[in-house]
Amino acid sequence: MICSHCQRDIADYSNYCSWCGARQEASVTGQTPAAKRFMRSSTDCKIAGVCGGVAEYFGIDSTLVRLGWVLAVLLPIPLVPATLGYIVAWIVMPKAPLPSTAPAQQPPVVIPNSTQTA
Repeated sequence: MICSHCQRDIADYSNYCSWCGARQEASVTGQTPAAKRFMRSSTDCKIAGVCGGVAEYFGIDSTLVRLGWVLAVLLPIPLVPATLGYIVAWIVMPKAPLPSTAPAQQPPVVIPNSTQTA
């Protein structure tokens, strides 16, 4: 796969370029991605997947979203709205389906010949 930002060759399964760090939007199958849906993440979740889903939707790192949510909860005024917002998002946002795992192609197994002479 070729990075859309720096045009270097990267692994086919990469979400980010190992050279420049740019997010790769092309799917593994080579098809254009479908319209984004606002869903809880099924793979990037700590409590309910809300922060992971928000991060996937906006294309940012989930750690930044989690850090922002923790800071919003720790501030004295938005304590109730931030906590209530997370709970409402947990209830309202649908859970994303698990990604399908296609069997990886195994390299051929090489069995050494046991009748070799030294």
